[in-house]
Amino acid sequence: MNRFYTELKEALETSEGDIWAETVLSGEHAGEKYLLHARPAEADRTAGFPDVFCERIGRTPKLIVCGAGHVSMPIIRMGKMLGFVVTVIEDRPKFADNARAAGADRVICEPFASGLAQIRGDSDSWFIIVTRGHRYDSECLEAILQKRSAYVGMMGSRRRVAIVKDQLEEKGISRNLLDAVHTPIGLKIGAETPEEIAVSVMAEIIQVKSTQNKSDGGKTGGYSEEIISCILNAGNSGEDPAELQKVLATIISRKGSAPRGVGTKMLIIEDGRTIDTIGGGCIESEIIQKALLMMRTKAPDFQICRVDMTAGEAEDEGMVCGGVVEVMLEKV
Repeated sequence: MNRFYTELKEALETSEGDIWAETVLSGEHAGEKYLLHARPAEADRTAGFPDVFCERIGRTPKLIVCGAGHVSMPIIRMGKMLGFVVTVIEDRPKFADNARAAGADRVICEPFASGLAQIRGDSDSWFIIVTRGHRYDSECLEAILQKRSAYVGMMGSRRRVAIVKDQLEEKGISRNLLDAVHTPIGLKIGAETPEEIAVSVMAEIIQVKSTQNKSDGGKTGGYSEEIISCILNAGNSGEDPAELQKVLATIISRKGSAPRGVGTKMLIIEDGRTIDTIGGGCIESEIIQKALLMMRTKAPDFQICRVDMTAGEAEDEGMVCGGVVEVMLEKV
């Protein structure tokens, strides 16, 4: 099993494209996992079993903000709230300091071209261009369109955007590629203040992300760095995780208004600690108890559990969500 996670860790660190995984759900091979480097419909299935759970493995999403003006500050803060690792590129030291104060994970205080040269880009990279002039917009957009990305958005008036696109088309960049850039950036909600503009930008990113997830069949999961490190017994604080059993819980189906989507993961450790969440409340509590029971008895190493939260039960627990979820539990 650790071989799968070792290969997954390497793929997440080196690959720019999508990564897919399949887990066999039934039969004598139940629990076996296979890593794919193309969408299953386009790849030869390694497992060849009819009853499998297939998911796109999303990386930790990265938000790359070009420019650290007034609008960038709330974008940085909201990006952090939404779980993005935020990188800001800004060539003016004073404004770069503002980005650090706003909570950016990484600030590159260099000219935009050299800063973007340090960004690899992949299918989980989200680029926002909010510079102080169309010359810098053009420089950033030209570099970004050479990279893999999930989203590219650029702020500016229609005239400013048109100038940038025309300049880059003259340099040989495809008009179709230029027209795919989200301009004017953000959803049309009548935003005026920097905070309102940031809301519109992040709302558009959420909308695009949700659309992409639906195109993947709603099965975009992901392993946080902390989960992978703990599974591989690397960099974990506290008692040595190598001495403790662990169970990985993954939502593989849901009906109704369950709080988290298919592919959401949580790691349960034998001493009761958990890493990440599958939504909290009584659903999560029940799954934790089942996982602990797996580790403390001779229960099978791979199970699929169904948790049914009717509206009445949800209300009794003080939850606004109900629904039914199936959760895959596997010792790792």
